[in-house]
Amino acid sequence: MKVVFLALAAAVAAPLVLGAPKDEKTKATKWKITGQLEEACSCNAACPCWFDSKPTRTTCGGNQVLFIQKGNYGNVKLDGLAVANYAQSPENQTMMDSFGKWNFSTNYIDEKANPEQRKALEAIAAVVLPSNNGSKNFKTVYVPITRKIEGKDHIITIGNVATFTGHLVEGGLGGSSKIINPPGADPLHHQYAQGKTTKMTYTDSDQNWDWTDTNYMLGTFTLDSDQYTKFVAGLAQKMAKKEKAESAEKK
Repeated sequence: MKVVFLALAAAVAAPLVLGAPKDEKTKATKWKITGQLEEACSCNAACPCWFDSKPTRTTCGGNQVLFIQKGNYGNVKLDGLAVANYAQSPENQTMMDSFGKWNFSTNYIDEKANPEQRKALEAIAAVVLPSNNGSKNFKTVYVPITRKIEGKDHIITIGNVATFTGHLVEGGLGGSSKIINPPGADPLHHQYAQGKTTKMTYTDSDQNWDWTDTNYMLGTFTLDSDQYTKFVAGLAQKMAKKEKAESAEKK
């Protein structure tokens, strides 16, 4: 996990200074977003990657979609916009263990966003998802991103290349089934409701996904730049502790 900590820390730390004024290059642009996470992948529920287990299929292919209800990046308002990332791990590796070596990583930015908002969404995606550091095979596309809720079904559409429908599963004692603080948790995934997809398709990035009854997750988030600065510091502490323990074992 040492490599994972290093990669994630680098991925999160680097974009924090994007968008800073020229006379304040060392200062990070402050941002905050509130909204809902829609997520699905090719694995059986619940997604094993968050528990440091191997994918159900040979690879783990999935998405994270942030629907921002209210947000800002510096003075740039982000209310009502969305950003998504689709990615796939190499064979027999979790998304976390293979970070930086994903088969591909593609960002989808809400086409409603103006140029300033697009840059802001790209910067936040680089920190929260984090997307552009996950793979050398990375690209950004501007498309409509929509969500429709019909009864228990959440139907998400990404341009003309992707769609997935998810619904929550009931817990054994009633209510929705929730996962809190899984081993791979980051600020976005500290808690989420567990569900399953009805159908999931994707036809971009040289892929042709067509799956049913796979993992689906629904989360509610309030995230900000300070939170991720602390997250990076926490990863660094874990890395240092692990290195110390490994050095002691070698002696």
